[in-house]
Amino acid sequence: MSTRFPASLALVAAALATLPAFAQKRADAIVVTASRTAQPMDELLADVTVIGPEEILRSGAISLAQLLQRQPGVEVTTNGGPGSTSGIFLRGANAGQTLVLIDGLRVGSSSTGSTSVEAIPLDQIDRIEILRGPASSLYGADAMGGVVQVFTKRGRAGAFSAGASAGFGTYAARNVNGGASGSIGDLRLSLHAGATESDGFNAIDNPSSFSYNPDRDGYSTRNVALNAALPWAPGHEISLRVLRNRVDAQTDGGPDFDDRTITTLQALAIVSRDRFMKDWGSTLTAGEGSDDSVSKSAYGDAPFKTTQRQYMWQNDITLPAGMLSLVIERREETLKTTHNFAVKSRDTDAIAGVYQLHQGPWALQANVRRDDSSQYGVKNTGGIAAGYKLLPSLRLTAGYSTGFKAPSFNDLYFPGFSNPNLVPEEARNAELGAYFTAVQGDSRFDARVVAYRNRVENLIVFGCDVDFNCRPDNVDRATLEGATLGVGWASGGTRIDASVDVQRPENHANGNLLPRRARRHGTVQVMQQVGPVRFGAQLRASSLRFDDAANIRRMGGYGILNITADWQFARGWTAFIQGNNVLDRNYRLAADFQTGGATVFAGVRWAP
Repeated sequence: MSTRFPASLALVAAALATLPAFAQKRADAIVVTASRTAQPMDELLADVTVIGPEEILRSGAISLAQLLQRQPGVEVTTNGGPGSTSGIFLRGANAGQTLVLIDGLRVGSSSTGSTSVEAIPLDQIDRIEILRGPASSLYGADAMGGVVQVFTKRGRAGAFSAGASAGFGTYAARNVNGGASGSIGDLRLSLHAGATESDGFNAIDNPSSFSYNPDRDGYSTRNVALNAALPWAPGHEISLRVLRNRVDAQTDGGPDFDDRTITTLQALAIVSRDRFMKDWGSTLTAGEGSDDSVSKSAYGDAPFKTTQRQYMWQNDITLPAGMLSLVIERREETLKTTHNFAVKSRDTDAIAGVYQLHQGPWALQANVRRDDSSQYGVKNTGGIAAGYKLLPSLRLTAGYSTGFKAPSFNDLYFPGFSNPNLVPEEARNAELGAYFTAVQGDSRFDARVVAYRNRVENLIVFGCDVDFNCRPDNVDRATLEGATLGVGWASGGTRIDASVDVQRPENHANGNLLPRRARRHGTVQVMQQVGPVRFGAQLRASSLRFDDAANIRRMGGYGILNITADWQFARGWTAFIQGNNVLDRNYRLAADFQTGGATVFAGVRWAP
């Protein structure tokens, strides 16, 4: 496909900006991730996207990676179908340079240094917040490209209500999920469970690949989530959050064995929220996130289990001018594996402060954090951002922030292929933003442009010398720079959103594109409500990418069309159908790995 295709998205976005009407007014979203405290969307100084429950429900996406790929600034990579290994590239940063949180907890793998995105079930997600740009001054290690925070479904006050959904589609894909939420006295409860299975398709279609196996690579998931919250006194509440998902995904590893990876992802947290004084609120969290992965191959089982115990105490203090948040954290990581790692645990203690001020048209946020690791020592990070409302409908922002990524246990200690002398990767990011919102009657129009430059140093790269001695080293630098343009318009039953990313995620030494990242990508989404029927279409496009650092293995640009429709045919009952890649384009997110072609999924939802 021509790489000029993404340019057409920019033309569409520009055309939308000329529309005289404005989009349907929606309640301002409340964002937590940008400052660790609740903020209205129109007061943010950071580049944030919120994906709400309705958007998740009607997106037609069948995995978290697929849903995120449709958002500004996000690219993904997958090694086959929805259950296969997936990664997120946020503003061109590596997959391990984006921090993923579930209800504030880390659930990533300490061995690989990234999060098993494929093991976070859409069935259990209430909303998602995407914070772009280094955020280590808020959350510590790994937040170099940004933060993706997933919030699970919560119980709400009132009588119990239930809901369920079931569907079937291409490759014998089937899903069933359901749950209930409500309250018993002051106790709010939510319990949801889901299961998905698919016979899948052959992940690797290149017969010359040493991993080629001409079989179907299916997957299955089983997930459950529980949330309970009890206000036990005025201003005091204790809550319990539990999420568990098990993914059994077949992979291609050779012709003689049915290779597969079984991943169990868990997040458990107890949270106490207390308002001790009018101007002092406290949040105390004790939790555990785990990633238990077992790869089964002809060579035997390869287990890697990461457990992260996490303790956080955050105090939010309202000052005569502004608000100050003080945070104390401790994280205890342990790795269990049959491989002979020299070190299998590390602890990190951290303190952080966040100051926010809103004064007339001005806004300010300053973050500072100190992380002290038993493995890599002390890392200090900071960030500062300012905003000014030039007009009631137009605000300008500017910011500077730093971030770092800790070396993974594989990088440091994997027998025969590691380097215990590695130091953390570092990032320095500067950005400018302009955000425009106009409301007229029941309509609303939004537009934004954000430009950024993120300089990454001490980049860890795996290489081999002439004697085939292989190990990772801090040898490279990268520059991640670009701009995101987006518009949104809705009126009545119509909603249109468009975004275009123009970027240069490049190796600083030779100007090569970083693997699997494009110079241009974007989306246009249209939703139309006609009585009880809602139609949607989404066009997603990307310019060419390369699968290797040398930019030899080329993956061409692509454009794919997805469609959705749902019909509320009776009170509480909705039939839906989702078509992905309906034009059956052959494209790659990773060399040799298929993406499945055109698929359809249909079913029914019950929500009385």
